[in-house]
Amino acid sequence: MNPLRNLIHRLQRYNQIASIGEIARRYFAMNAFDGVLTIIGVLMGSYTAGVEEARIVISTGMATSVAMGISGLWGAYLTEAAERKRSLTELEGYTLTDLNDTSLGEASRAAVVIVALVDGLSPFLAALVVLTPFFFPQFFPNPRWIYITAIGLALLALFGLGVFLGRISRRNILGYGLRTIVAGIISIVISLLLGSSP
Repeated sequence: MNPLRNLIHRLQRYNQIASIGEIARRYFAMNAFDGVLTIIGVLMGSYTAGVEEARIVISTGMATSVAMGISGLWGAYLTEAAERKRSLTELEGYTLTDLNDTSLGEASRAAVVIVALVDGLSPFLAALVVLTPFFFPQFFPNPRWIYITAIGLALLALFGLGVFLGRISRRNILGYGLRTIVAGIISIVISLLLGSSP
């Protein structure tokens, strides 16, 4: 068995033991949603402040995204590690067995790393998608169109996340998509109102 296939097989086994996929899915949706809404705030703040230089928006957005990513990764790692350790310790108490070197122990450690990576990367990647137009200012007639395109991408990303959640819940995917877009529109309106206040 080649190393890649071996790794995939091991991850599938760990997923069966520790339900990694289900937890990672929740973290992905929740934190990508946070990442998009946070970048909407950054964009609207920059727009109402009259920032026209794409590189300033990129540096502000990227700094915010990196901070969110580190916060998510670190927070999820510590939280998940504590929860998994507690569950393993409780099980060890019931079975009077050291489970560290068992498949359950390995699956728990793998879950901590995978969930932390998903938690850290999802807001960063979501924010990066929204910021994409600012990396190509030469394709836009003026800075206003860059903002409009980025906000359009943000709303599209929110809709996509809503559809994803709708599929998970096996409910109305269009309804979920529209609900997530509403959150984005509310963020835009509040940001504009705050930006226009003296």
